[in-house]
Amino acid sequence: MSTKGAPVPVKTLRDTVGELMGQAKDDLAELVAFQSVADPKQYPPEECKKAADWVVDAFTEVGLQDVQASLTPDGSHCVHGHYPAPHGAPTVLLYCHYDVQPPLGEDAWTVPVFELTERDGRWYGRGSADCKGNIVMHLTALRALRANGGFPCGIKLICEGSEEQGTGGLEAFVPDNVELLRADTILVVDTGNFAVGVPTLTTTLRGMTSIDVRVDALASPMHSGMFGGPAPDPVVGLIQLLATLHDAQGNTTVDGLDNTGVWTGVDYAAEQFRSDANVLDGVELMGDGSVADMLWARPSATVLGIDVPPVVGSSAAVQASAAARISLRIPNGVTGNAAQDAMIAHLEARVPWGLRCSIERVAVGDPFVGSLSGPGYEAMKAAMEEAYGHEQTTEGQGGSIPLCNVFAETYPDAEIMLLGVEEPQCLIHAPNESVDPSEIEHLALSEALFLENYARAVR
Repeated sequence: MSTKGAPVPVKTLRDTVGELMGQAKDDLAELVAFQSVADPKQYPPEECKKAADWVVDAFTEVGLQDVQASLTPDGSHCVHGHYPAPHGAPTVLLYCHYDVQPPLGEDAWTVPVFELTERDGRWYGRGSADCKGNIVMHLTALRALRANGGFPCGIKLICEGSEEQGTGGLEAFVPDNVELLRADTILVVDTGNFAVGVPTLTTTLRGMTSIDVRVDALASPMHSGMFGGPAPDPVVGLIQLLATLHDAQGNTTVDGLDNTGVWTGVDYAAEQFRSDANVLDGVELMGDGSVADMLWARPSATVLGIDVPPVVGSSAAVQASAAARISLRIPNGVTGNAAQDAMIAHLEARVPWGLRCSIERVAVGDPFVGSLSGPGYEAMKAAMEEAYGHEQTTEGQGGSIPLCNVFAETYPDAEIMLLGVEEPQCLIHAPNESVDPSEIEHLALSEALFLENYARAVR
């Protein structure tokens, strides 16, 4: 099943990928229907297992061998399989994940959350882009190659089942299964293009750390009329504490972390960012640096959630306690552990009124720098430019993928590249997530061409 003769013509692969897009849509519809949020407190764990089994069947059908779902240390399942490399050909590891973010409020969705819906040329549904759209992209690329002579490279697959929860299942699995996943080049397909139609490799990822902070003041809630005033209000105290993480301009201000970094790569126009981020008219951007500086060269603290009574149903009471989850994204130059230590020390030094404060470490990951040279990089650059008819570019990424650092430490000689279908209009991690099917099509062609180019370059 391996390509041994002349390479497949580009037009042939392009036509084949185009013909496969109907099947790609059907695949994505089946995948989106699984409510595969890897948190048993929110969704039944059976949904994730059903998604994993679907991935096993799909990649077995496309021609991989020994495809199976293995339990990882956090209780999730990762799917892995392989196809042996033809003589003298390199091996490529394809990464993706089948778990998704929770809906974040179904009432904010204008389409059914777990039902693929086409509207204005885009395909909507949770996971349609992040990352089930990338699973479908891999399948489409491999189907196109199989229909035209077979796989020119060795192929390995690893599909994660708990990436969105940050519980580290695959990060722990990789070092214990080094040979299972060893490859010459690793494609981490969980990022996206700078814009629709602009072929982009992500070259840096911010690291991340998150903590839960809780402040306690009273043994029980107390009537605000009888006790409010002198009674310490933990909600107000928490607000004051969280406010110390930013200055008046919106710069993140954590003791010991540099917030003056400058991004030297591609610029990100402020007006483009405002559009991509759905910033309301008249609302200012945060920070005193450029958009690229703030996204890729400086730390960024975000309050992900607060535990206080909701407005509807609240009572006239001073609360006994309040809590928040804080995420801190960090640029290259500082480790996740060091940033987490700095944020904890910063907050502990500023707790007002002697409130009892407890802080729990939730997650941590280091920044990452991807490959910018080598036969794999050159083969991918040529493939993307051929597929899109547009010069390839590079960008940083504000998101964090701790697994990339595990790959780099475990396979120091491998080229690691980041790409995917998740361009800004996808609204990943937000209500009304969608994918542009042209991105699936162009990237499937890019991956198929890459595997052809890479096999020829290394042989």
